[in-house]
Amino acid sequence: MAPPKRDMKLGLLLNVIGFHIAAWRHPDAQPERGSEFRRYQQMAASAERGLFDLLFLADNAAVKHSADPKAMSRMAPFYQLEPFALLSALATVTERIGLVASATTTYNEPYHLARKVATLDHLSEGRGGWNLITSSNEAEALNFNREAHMAHGDRYERAREFAQVVRGLWDSWEDDAFLYDKEAGRYYEADKLHFLHHKGKAFSVRGPLNVHRPPQGHPVIAQAGSSEPGKELAAETADVVFTAQLTIAAAKAFYADLKGRMAKFGRAPEQIKIMPGVVPFIGRTQQEADDIFYRLQEAIVPEVGLAILRELLGGVDLSGHDLDGPMPELPDSNAGKSRLAVLTDLARREKMSIRQLYQHAAGARGHWILRGTAEHVADVLEDWLKEEAADGFVVIPPYLPGTLDRFVDLVVPELQRRGVFRTAYEGATLRENLGLARPGNIFAQGIRAVS
Repeated sequence: MAPPKRDMKLGLLLNVIGFHIAAWRHPDAQPERGSEFRRYQQMAASAERGLFDLLFLADNAAVKHSADPKAMSRMAPFYQLEPFALLSALATVTERIGLVASATTTYNEPYHLARKVATLDHLSEGRGGWNLITSSNEAEALNFNREAHMAHGDRYERAREFAQVVRGLWDSWEDDAFLYDKEAGRYYEADKLHFLHHKGKAFSVRGPLNVHRPPQGHPVIAQAGSSEPGKELAAETADVVFTAQLTIAAAKAFYADLKGRMAKFGRAPEQIKIMPGVVPFIGRTQQEADDIFYRLQEAIVPEVGLAILRELLGGVDLSGHDLDGPMPELPDSNAGKSRLAVLTDLARREKMSIRQLYQHAAGARGHWILRGTAEHVADVLEDWLKEEAADGFVVIPPYLPGTLDRFVDLVVPELQRRGVFRTAYEGATLRENLGLARPGNIFAQGIRAVS
């Protein structure tokens, strides 16, 4: 018996310039347009033309500052407007593509976040999503009345309770709570309004939310943590997992591990879509793809490359080491542990020098780089899908708009020809297009969130 057909899911990590650290220096780049809505609108339209499931906005709550003016170039790929405001505007000029933004559980409150995401889901008619992050940027603490970043384990403990509160607040009103009965003078059904009355270690939240239940019931929750606490949280709460995997073997192991954790939370493996990030360099020939890649690599300012590597390695400064020598042994970090492991493992496996690693890290910041023709890119993506290394991919354009347009115009038709990617959107909501069920209301089902 043939294995069941699997449809590839595609997301776009949207940045106004591109993800490569030297993208702003590309001849086609227009970094001065970083605040222009029209620029974002054009790229969202391209992704929707390519039938992408979702576009995704990353976020930081602190500027990555350095006294070296060259380091301003490393801020550019992180520069963007407040993501939920921007996605709410994009909701008015798109029709089918999902709209997902990052928001940290470390420096937010559940009520505010639940209201923002519910509002986005209403404005987009069921296309909203939240990427739950715990903040790996330690500088954010200094903007929120703290002198130090919360410890890694504590951040995930807070995140779990945060997610429980948010989902409970989204269920404040049952779907049919509002009657609008003018004749009887009854605006809503009283017993279909629910107070959360949550009291936990980090939060005390009475509720209810002052927004109708979202069109999707619960907007899609995405997560990107790949540490042990991150995988546990994802197995319990996530609908989509964004991950950084550099080999098909590592991706298959991560995929099996995460899906295997779900049963203890009463969830089936198909309730999570795992989408590794891929940074594609696409050419009409392999040589053209390689030329595009190396042109950007050569534009990396060395100081900037080392600064990016320092951030990804949790603050470890390698500038005093021989740049053409091997990676030294590194201490443990309170920042993102999974990215630290990915990069150090890569350096040892590929016998990379510090210079080679910072070139790799600065170019893709720990994500998987794929170079070649549209046929080659489609070959590799299809292989990962069939080998259960991924349910889909987050496309991370190294520079914009060129890479996105090439992916949409060259790779998407090749995936469609192979029968692994849609030729039309299946539904109107993000959950429908991802193949995810709409959650029932926990109160109507007699289920209370665990405090």
